Amino acid sequence: MTFDYDLAIIGGGSAGYAAAHTAVADGLRTVVIESRLEVGGLCILRGCMPTKSLFYAAEVMQHARHVGLWGIHAENVGFDFAKVMAHKNAFIADLAEDRRAQLTSGKFQFIRGQARFLDPHTVAVDDHEPLTAGHFVIATGSSVAPPHLSQLSEAGYLTSDDVLRLTHLPESLIILGGGPVAVEFAQFFARFGVRVTLLQRSEHILSNFDTDAAMEIERIFRRDGIEIITATELTDAQSDGRRKTVSFLHHGQPGAVSASDILLAIGRKSNIESLDLEMAGVAIEHGRIPANEFMQTSIPHIYTAGDCTGPHEVVHLAVQQGTNAAHNIAHPDNPRRLDERLLLAVIFTEPQVAVVGLTEKAATTRGIPYLTAGHPFSELGKSLIMGATDGYVKLLADPQSGEILGGACIGPYGGELIHEIVAAMVKHMTVHELADMPHYHPTLAEIWAYPAESLADQIPRTM
Repeated sequence: MTFDYDLAIIGGGSAGYAAAHTAVADGLRTVVIESRLEVGGLCILRGCMPTKSLFYAAEVMQHARHVGLWGIHAENVGFDFAKVMAHKNAFIADLAEDRRAQLTSGKFQFIRGQARFLDPHTVAVDDHEPLTAGHFVIATGSSVAPPHLSQLSEAGYLTSDDVLRLTHLPESLIILGGGPVAVEFAQFFARFGVRVTLLQRSEHILSNFDTDAAMEIERIFRRDGIEIITATELTDAQSDGRRKTVSFLHHGQPGAVSASDILLAIGRKSNIESLDLEMAGVAIEHGRIPANEFMQTSIPHIYTAGDCTGPHEVVHLAVQQGTNAAHNIAHPDNPRRLDERLLLAVIFTEPQVAVVGLTEKAATTRGIPYLTAGHPFSELGKSLIMGATDGYVKLLADPQSGEILGGACIGPYGGELIHEIVAAMVKHMTVHELADMPHYHPTLAEIWAYPAESLADQIPRTM
C-alpha cells in the first residue's frame, strides 16, 4: 500500500517529539498530531520544569533562613508568592515557545487536532482529511486521575495542575497520597508556611521505595512540622464552605483532619479515551497501552511511548521510549530495547531521594540474591561542612561477581550523585572497580567509596 506518511505520531510532548526527531533523522516521512491548545507536553507545562522551579525557590529560601550556622546574617527572610509564581510562569513560557518552534520548524508535518483511528492505518483528525501512515507512535501522555471517593468531588479539591495556577497560598492543606508528587508538594507548601497534613494509604509514604528511605523522609518531614498519617482508608470528605474535612480509618479507628484546601496527589491516567483504539485493534490493559520491549503494541506497526504506556511516568524514560520506537520503525533489523536494569527515580525533596536499579524490596520480591552496604552523610566530611547530614547512600551487589545491582541516595544533591552509579551500572562495574576509582576529598561523591569498599571486602574478586 501507499501511505501519506511513513510515520504518524499522535502527541507532541517529550515522547512524541523525541520520536519525531529520530524519525526525521532516519529519513522517514513524518507527521505529528497534537490535540492540546498548549504544546510542550506534561514535563514542560505541568510537570518536571514548573514544579522543580517552585521547589528550587523553596530550597533557596530554606537555605537563606539557616545561614547562621556559618556566621552569616540574613534576618527577616521572606517571600512574595506572586513573584515566585511569576518567575515560574515566565520560565515555562520560554520553554514552551522553544518546543513550539521545534514542532513547527518544518522538519516534519505538524497538525493541530484530535486524532482517532478509523482502521489500523488511518486516522481522522478533526476537520482535516483522514490521513494514512505505515506506522504510528501513540504518545498522548496522561492527566490527573479522578478520585475514587466521590465525596471528594463534592467537597472540592486541588490537583497538581491547579497548584501551578495558584495566586495565593492556602492557609492549610490536606494532601492525599504518599508518592513523589505528594511528598514534593508537602515540603514545598510547608516551607512557605502552610500547615500540611499528609494522608497515605500504605504503612509508609514512598511505598515503591525501600522502607528505610521512606522512614528517613518521614522523620525529616515530622521534624519540620509536617503531619503524616499513614495506613489510612478514606471514608468521607465534606466542606462547610470555609474548611474541608477528610474522614478516614487509621488501623481500623476513625479519624478526621480539616484544612482550608485538599490536594489530590494519588495518580494519573492515560489519555487514550478519544483515540478509538478498538478500530485499530490496539489492546488496552488497566487503562494503559501495553507494549513489548521494542515499544510495539498488540498491532505490530503501531508503537507507543511515554505516560500512556508507562509503567513509570518519568520524562527520561518517555524520551528513550519515543526514540527507540522511531529507531525500530526505521531499522527493524537492528532494534533497540530499554535496559530494564537502569530504572532510575528521583524525588526532589530535601534531602533528595534517588534510586537506580534494584531496591532491596524488589530484589527480595523477585528472589534475586544480593549483598548491601551503606554509609550515612552524617559521617562524610563535605556534608558536615555543608550542614547537610540527613540521609545515607546504599549499594546492592551480586554476592558472587560483585556487579553493582542498584544504588540509593537519600541526601544532598541525591539526584546528581546517583548518576555515578548509573554510569557504573551501564558498564556492568563491580564494587571492586568502584572502590578502586579515585574520589576527590572532600566531596559528596566520595561517599560511594565507603559502601563499595565494604562490599568489596565481602566478595572475592573474580578477575
